[in-house]
Amino acid sequence: MSLSMFFVLLGIGFVGSVLAGMVGVGGAVVKYPLLLYVPPLVTGLGFTAHEVTGMSAIQVLFASSAALWANRRSGHLYRPLIWDMGLAMLVASFVGAYGAHAIPESTINVTYAILASIAVLMMLWVGKEEQRLECAEISYPRWLAISSAGLVGMISGMVGSTGSFLIMPILLSLLKIPTRIAIASSIAITFIASLGGAFGKAISGDILWSPALVLVWASIVGAPLGVHIGRKLHTPWLKALLAVLIIVACARIWWSILAV
Repeated sequence: MSLSMFFVLLGIGFVGSVLAGMVGVGGAVVKYPLLLYVPPLVTGLGFTAHEVTGMSAIQVLFASSAALWANRRSGHLYRPLIWDMGLAMLVASFVGAYGAHAIPESTINVTYAILASIAVLMMLWVGKEEQRLECAEISYPRWLAISSAGLVGMISGMVGSTGSFLIMPILLSLLKIPTRIAIASSIAITFIASLGGAFGKAISGDILWSPALVLVWASIVGAPLGVHIGRKLHTPWLKALLAVLIIVACARIWWSILAV
């Protein structure tokens, strides 16, 4: 690996992980296009889509674990919700990955794009929080949390993504979880859901370990910093940043479909 490639990967990993820690996503929504397009422009060498998804899977695992560690004493980790949605996504992603061969790729991609579009609309409908609530004061419909997480997990498993950027709109819009609790809990949900993807990519040989370790190093530093920055920002700013990231992700998904 050249020195220029090292610094490109370090920068991409750091920026993506800071944003991930701030708004409660895995970070692949930012890093995937950057890893695909920036290295060839700067170094003349690039990665294939399979290599990028493999590196992203490892990066999401370590970024979410680092951000989760930074949130461990925040009081914002809503454990019943984390286990309900995290395990539902983990199981459903295995089912989706296994059953993907039976469904045309075009159908899977369009379904994923539709989910992303719905997520954009959900973010636009997120209302103002009336009061600050503690975890013990929150209730939510378990069937809705589990079924929605299962749907996201299944479709994400089919396309080889964690789909973590779809979880925050569900937490904020459907389940009405307060923003800071939603961000911290989403990070924990993403960590659980990413275990299966990272393991699958590791055993399939889709991971380039040297670049992936650079991303992991950047993630371990960047994600906790993002958590710290997020605590300093007002929740409307965090929601706006999340909405922008989801819109960008949605546009990228539709572009990849329509450009074929």
